[in-house]
Amino acid sequence: MPSTQSVSLPLPSGFRYQDFIGFHQRDKTELSEIVDGMEIHKGVLMNAIPCRLSLSLGSEIATMTINADADENALSDSEMTLLAGRMLGLQQDIAGFESKYQNHPDISRLLSHQHGLRIPQTTTPFEAISWAITGQLISVDAAISIRRRLIEATGKPHSSGIWCLPDEHILANTDIDTYRACGYSNSKATTLQRIAKAIVANELDLSPDRDPTDVGKALLAIKGIGPWTVSYVLLRGFGYLDGSLHGDVAVRRNIQRLLDSDEKPTEKDAQKWLTEFAPWRALVAAHLWAMDKDKAY
Repeated sequence: MPSTQSVSLPLPSGFRYQDFIGFHQRDKTELSEIVDGMEIHKGVLMNAIPCRLSLSLGSEIATMTINADADENALSDSEMTLLAGRMLGLQQDIAGFESKYQNHPDISRLLSHQHGLRIPQTTTPFEAISWAITGQLISVDAAISIRRRLIEATGKPHSSGIWCLPDEHILANTDIDTYRACGYSNSKATTLQRIAKAIVANELDLSPDRDPTDVGKALLAIKGIGPWTVSYVLLRGFGYLDGSLHGDVAVRRNIQRLLDSDEKPTEKDAQKWLTEFAPWRALVAAHLWAMDKDKAY
């Protein structure tokens, strides 16, 4: 018999619901993520058990419910509370960042329009790295399409009908031809498979409570993983706000817009400009992404 468990936690004043909703609306087919008003449903595998994770956003309270296709609960209440807080970005020091830069000559304009912006996170760091590798050097729309095909080819359905994202165990055992049929280049396919195998073999620890800087060093040592991928994974998978996303095309484009410059900055120029905002460089990048209102990176 399927099990159901729920936890609730308070939301901060001014919580930006639409940022969280928009992040889960990237795939309009709603294969593995469904948005229904102020509620999102997501198919995930927890300890290999297909689960439907639901987050309902009220005016002051968020409630997470997990329906597992198993007799036992997928997580403890404390684990659920931590997961909900991470997914909603509630541990991020938004107030400290905005207080420091509210009068900054450049980004104060972003803060006035995007007050309270925080980073929605993935359910697991592995989900973040899967998305990051998929999205390397291609458009968001192309990455969404490839990700969808991978879920269709390798994911598992929950009893409700929603599809669960493949976990590291599945992708470690997915052959390269299947990745290629989904639209991955050979290098991306081998990198994603390599990462999954390293996690399964306990050679790579992506536990969400690990020091993000240690995780970053471990990831950079893996062939096929570069600085952009590491910074994105640490941001979306660990809530680490100081990765430098200077290589991101949208970040560079919107630095140009923000500074009203005639030329788009080089990666080196963008890196230098972002240095001023440590330890919040990735959060500044997220504010720059938010200038593109029709995208959810």
